[in-house]
Formats: sequence, structure tokens, C-alpha cells
Amino acid sequence: MKKTLFVACCACAALAFCGRAAANVTFGITEDTGVLGDPTMFYSTLNDLGATENRIAINWDPAQPTTIPNQPGLDYWLPQATIHAVRVLFAVAPAHPGDITSSPARITQFAAFLQQLARTYPFVKDYVIGNEPNQPRFWQPQFSSTGANLSGSAYEPLLAASYDALKGVDPSINVIGVGLSPRGNDNPFAKDNVSTSPVRFLHDVGVAYRASKRSKPLMDELGFHPYPNQNNDPPLKGYPWPKAGIPNLDRIKQAVWDAFNGTAQPLFAERGKAAPANALKLDLDETGWQVAIPAVLQNLYTGKENVVTIDEGTQAQYYSDIVRFVSCDPDVRSLSFFHLVDEQPLDRWQSGLLRLDDSKRPSFTSVKNAIAQTQGKCALTPPGWSHTATVNGATVAFGYLGSPKGWNNKLWRFRTTVQEDASYKAGVFKLGSRKLTAKAKKAVLKALANPGSKPLLGAKGTALAYKSKLVALPKKTLKRSGWYVYGIRLAAAMNPQRAFVSVSRPFLVKSRPRARK
Repeated sequence: MKKTLFVACCACAALAFCGRAAANVTFGITEDTGVLGDPTMFYSTLNDLGATENRIAINWDPAQPTTIPNQPGLDYWLPQATIHAVRVLFAVAPAHPGDITSSPARITQFAAFLQQLARTYPFVKDYVIGNEPNQPRFWQPQFSSTGANLSGSAYEPLLAASYDALKGVDPSINVIGVGLSPRGNDNPFAKDNVSTSPVRFLHDVGVAYRASKRSKPLMDELGFHPYPNQNNDPPLKGYPWPKAGIPNLDRIKQAVWDAFNGTAQPLFAERGKAAPANALKLDLDETGWQVAIPAVLQNLYTGKENVVTIDEGTQAQYYSDIVRFVSCDPDVRSLSFFHLVDEQPLDRWQSGLLRLDDSKRPSFTSVKNAIAQTQGKCALTPPGWSHTATVNGATVAFGYLGSPKGWNNKLWRFRTTVQEDASYKAGVFKLGSRKLTAKAKKAVLKALANPGSKPLLGAKGTALAYKSKLVALPKKTLKRSGWYVYGIRLAAAMNPQRAFVSVSRPFLVKSRPRARK
């Protein structure tokens, strides 16, 4: 059996000397089964599990803009949630991917529908706005014909209008933004799945928000769906930048900071700082791993499986680990598993805590025990998060500079690597002596930060995440002998105010030999 995520979480927490207290994480199920079946049995099962939340999807259709889908079922179902002390979240999204962008009137209609819901069901206090708008299955277009991203900038006014509409009915309503997918290829010309990564999507929402000059927030919480990249990936594997999974939640928090710092939109609380009352929280309202179906139950399911599944014991371990892991993140308010009960078609989702015959998988017991044992609390002081002002993972290798360079040398280059995309400005700078004094270094740094300043030999470009970048300066000789340094300034693509600067040790360029008489 693999070591649990909780071990890793505790190891991190033990190193944290400046954590902060947090409200208990709550747990729930993303499931609409109660609307179609017996809500008493459904919510009794959630009570047995220890789950106190149920997220329900409601699809808005502009062809019937004032029709609440399956309203009789909701009318019957929701009182049972109250009786069983289960908090209901409405995840309201357009029924078709082009519903919002196909007409300027759609945002107003969608916002009016939210107000209709809020007045019809005044005891529902949580609304997720949209569902994975960074994915083409739920939002189109993602990009323009020229490759410019459109989804983030088009979603921002929808979220703003939704926030205002719901707060206008009841200021206590909790508005949960986005419901981000963890994936996205950022390739407008891909053959399929033309999508936007979560980090870039948040960046684009932030750009649109700043351009709107809005003086009110967009959301009270951020919805995020930390599914695995591949179904058989363990939870701690995560994703490379600019995607994100369970172990990459700090990447999402940083993306929010980059997008909204200095605006009216609240940010996540930071380690070592007093948390504001309106600090942003994470609502992890979907996650799940699909499992293989036992041979004796195969006849209950239809079609063919379309992913590499895991066994039920592994799912149980993963789910238990996730409960413990997120309980140690003070910025997480809730976690919901998708689903309680399997879907019947095998090309859909068999990630439930219950099989299709309502029998309990081992994951039901493991989640129940984890919730009971943790109560949504961390066993140790949670480490917390703080924003970075630099470029993540930036390193520079200037190479060996101990030998003098010839007067006729034209090869000036070095390498840099980053763990997020960044632009760079680099060059060669003349020193007044063989020592890099504090004054000389300050002058180099100032020149690198000044867009109008030109080094003796300069270059600009882009360094891509996880790829070694050869920074090649112009192939020219330096006119004067003496001592020089390389310098480079990297600026994060998602926030150019975050920078990393590096200056090499001094190196000598020899004088040109005098011609013989």
C-alpha cells in the first residue's frame, strides 16, 4: 500500500512555525441523484458518511430563460436537505457552450435567472457560477480565429453580473466563482480540446476585471476541480504549470494574487498575516477517481470503459488521503466527491462511493472514517501560503568564467530555466574594476529593469516553463578590454511585477595584441 498523503502533509506542517488557525473543512457530494430518486435515502446516506454538503447542477437554457429545470423535483428534494442538515449548493451554468457568448443579452438573462432561483429557494445560500468555462465542452469560443484567448475575458462580465444579481436579492449569498477545470492546453490551433489552463484563465479574468474598473468583488470563493491528469495518477502527482491538481493549490492561490492584487477582489489569506474577514476561500467542488467494475456487476453497466481505471482499494486510499490533505490547507472551505453513485454508461463516471446497485465501495468507509477522525481539522499547525514576488523555479547557469576571454571572442551565452513562463532581458555589462561592487551591481540591476536601457550586448526573449533556455547575445566583439559581467532579468508572464535577477561573477576580456613593427 502506498504511503498516504497525510504523512506528507504532516511532514510539511511540522516544519511550519508560522501557521494560522482555520475553520474546519466541510465535505460533501456532487450529485443530482436525490432529485430523481428518494431524497430521504440519499440524504440519510450523506449523514451516515459524515458529508454535510450537496452540490446540485442547474443548467440554464436561453430558449426557456425563466424555466427552472425539474422544479417539482427540487421542490420535493430541498426540504429533505434541510431536515437532514445538509447544505445545498447550486452550480448554475449555461446548458450549451455558446449560450452566453452568442448574444449580448444573455448575461442579463442569466443574471435574472439567478435572482429567480434565489427568490424561489431562499434557503440556498451558495451559488457556483458556471462550470469549467476554461473547457470547450462548457464554454465556447475559447480563442479567436487569430489565437487570442477569449474565454476568460468573456466569463468575467458574467461573474460580475451574477455577483451583483445574487447580492441584490440577499447579501448573505455566497458567490463561488469559475469552477475551474485543472487542465487546459492553451493551444488555439489544437486538433481537439482547444482549452485554457486554469492559471492563464484566471490571468485573463483578472485583466478583464481591471479593464472594467469595477469597484466591487467578483466572488466570495473560488471553485476548483482538482481531478488527476490521468485517472491512474496518484493524488500527489499533480500537474506541471500552468495546470494544477491537489498538490498544486498554492499555484492557484498565486494566480489569484497575480490577477487581483490591489483590486477590490479579496485574495487568499497569507501565512504570518492576519486573515481578513472576507479572505477568499477554495471550494473544491468536484474530484474523483474511476474504478474497475467487479465482474459480478458488469451486467448493470453499459458501453465500454474509456479510461485506465484503478482498483477499489486504491480509490479508498486516495479518497481518505485527500480528506486528510485538504484538512491541512487553511484556505480550503470544502471538498466534494463526484459522485455518490456511479453513472451507468462506462464512458461516463464510475467514481462513486457506491456502486450502481447501491452497495458500498471500500471508499465509503475510508472517507467516513477520515471525516470522523479529522473533523476537517489538521493534526498539526497547517503551513499556510504566502505569495511570491519572484519567478518560480528561476535558475541561471553562466558557465565557467574563470579563464579570460579573447579580444576577438564573439560567443556570449548562458542558460536559464524557469518553472513558469517568463520574459527576459539580458546583456553584458562593463565594470570599472575586477570586483563587482555593490554600486556596480546596483547599476546593472537598474539597467536591466529599465526598458529603455541597452546593455553593450543585449537580448530579449521568452523562457518557457521546464525548458532550458539558451540566452544567446549578439555575436560581436567587445571594443574594450577589461572586466565584465553577464546580467539577466526574468519577469513572470502572468505578472511582470514578479521578477528574478541574476548577475554573474566578473570575467576578463583580454586586450587586442599590438601589431608588430
